[in-house]
Amino acid sequence: MEALRSKYSNPFSSFFFFYFFSAVFLIFHALPTADAKTHYHDFVVQATPVKRLCKTHNAITVNGMYPGPTLEVNNGDTLVVNVVNRARYNVTIHWHGVRQIRTGWADGPDFVTQCPIRPGGSYTYRFTIQGQEGTLWWHAHSSWLRATVYGALIIRPKEGESYPFPKPKRETSLLLGEWWDANPVDVVRQATRTGAAPNVSDAYTINGQPGDLYNCSSKETITVPVDSGETNLLRVVNSALNQQLFFKVANHKLTVVGADASYVKPFTTSVLMLGPGQTTDVLITADQPPARYYIAARAYASAQGAPFDNTTTTAILEYESAGCPAKCVVKPVMPAMPAFNDTATATAFTTRFRSPRRVPVPNNIDHNLFFTVGLGLNNCPPGARPRNCQGPNGTRFAASMNNVSFVLPSNFSLLQAHQQGIPGVFTTDFPANPPVQFDYTGNVSRSLWQPVRGTKVYKLKYGETVQLVLQGTSIFTAENHPIHLHGFDFYIIAEGFGNFNPSRDTAKFNLVDPPLRNTASLPVGGWTVIRFVADNPGVWLLHCHLDVHITWGLAMAFLVENGVGELQTLEPPPADLPVC
Repeated sequence: MEALRSKYSNPFSSFFFFYFFSAVFLIFHALPTADAKTHYHDFVVQATPVKRLCKTHNAITVNGMYPGPTLEVNNGDTLVVNVVNRARYNVTIHWHGVRQIRTGWADGPDFVTQCPIRPGGSYTYRFTIQGQEGTLWWHAHSSWLRATVYGALIIRPKEGESYPFPKPKRETSLLLGEWWDANPVDVVRQATRTGAAPNVSDAYTINGQPGDLYNCSSKETITVPVDSGETNLLRVVNSALNQQLFFKVANHKLTVVGADASYVKPFTTSVLMLGPGQTTDVLITADQPPARYYIAARAYASAQGAPFDNTTTTAILEYESAGCPAKCVVKPVMPAMPAFNDTATATAFTTRFRSPRRVPVPNNIDHNLFFTVGLGLNNCPPGARPRNCQGPNGTRFAASMNNVSFVLPSNFSLLQAHQQGIPGVFTTDFPANPPVQFDYTGNVSRSLWQPVRGTKVYKLKYGETVQLVLQGTSIFTAENHPIHLHGFDFYIIAEGFGNFNPSRDTAKFNLVDPPLRNTASLPVGGWTVIRFVADNPGVWLLHCHLDVHITWGLAMAFLVENGVGELQTLEPPPADLPVC
């Protein structure tokens, strides 16, 4: 093996190996396996009375559950989920992180891969899990419905195979969320109408419960049982709409073993930081005196001066051998949480991720892209009503990539327009670089604060390789952005602060064992570099997973053309695909 590695150590040979193994992967996973199963589920989207913080709201749920049902599959299995919409809003379901090889019609973002499911309508999502293991999740991808419409998607190894770490005694999914003491759809509609920033949430939640640090929530606390000496697996998901979150368990270390349904080189930490959309699998050993210990999450809020929900949600890690009175009377031990603006701790965590072994990072790059990412402000047109211009100094908030503020179509989905050759829905001129070069993280001229609205995609041929530099900007304010790419996993090969400088920062690239993710944390006032191969035909959204930012236009889409043959071609649209 060492001889082979030495023989094929040049970039061209690495590229050859990447394609060789990619082809083997696709062929292997296209063949049915004897142990693969098909799982059928019915999702009924409906209004359900949900009481939190002493008030009851008719929240939109799946099957009356908040959070929704947990789906459990094995690598290689197929999911068939029939979604019936009995709510009063349009809805779609996105299977966050699922590669959706050739099944882009099942990806879910409204007006990107499908028209939404109208009230009274239904749609069946069909897709196969291919080569992914760990924790993903599903959520609504229409308006702000994912505030309450979400759930875990657990992918275990194939039958007969095992984890690359000792089998845990128990597994627990912990979904971090946000709760509004209001209708979240009304919150975002008001912000869209006024052009102002939306109201922040009233509580964070763990598995839908705020925990006992909030008023009127002493009974709304999740308990995670453990036995002394055992090692358990916690599957942590940041399902919040608009907030990165720190996560800790009092007096316990966490060993990170996976993220975004990919295994990582294990490392031990006392704190996690997850952006919305990200998942982290950790092992926790019950090695403390039997008692109760808080599991806590609170905001990492990197935007200077911006309002945020400055509360803390809790669950309780409870040793089963800790009987009363300790179990019933003594308050759980509370962890010391990082400050809300502790970027050093967030960075120390995100930069520790590595793949467990050497990985085939693409070296010969076909598309070297540079996208600026950030907020902006649009001036209101003459004669506009002041009530519709309530952003700073009578403006409206906006966001963009490369100065293009993304606009969703309304009559067709992007994938439908592409597959059917419908003109006038989108253009393929999304810029590969910023239209103007400037000091991205410095004092940006106000003339650059106004993005251009448009529905633009960037076209890729099947199999082309992409390097993408994501550059944060300080327009209005610098902020950490969780950037999610649909349809692909990508390697995060570097990140840093300030303006990306190729002559200086290329030396920082990790081309040996970078982590494989689907959502990257773009540092506040900094940059991240990712690489991927366009081996999945379709139209794939790239966007900030802070929902307020995608509402303002912080998104774009890659259009990947079909390759050669059936295994490189998008499947035909399902017969029940919703129409606009």
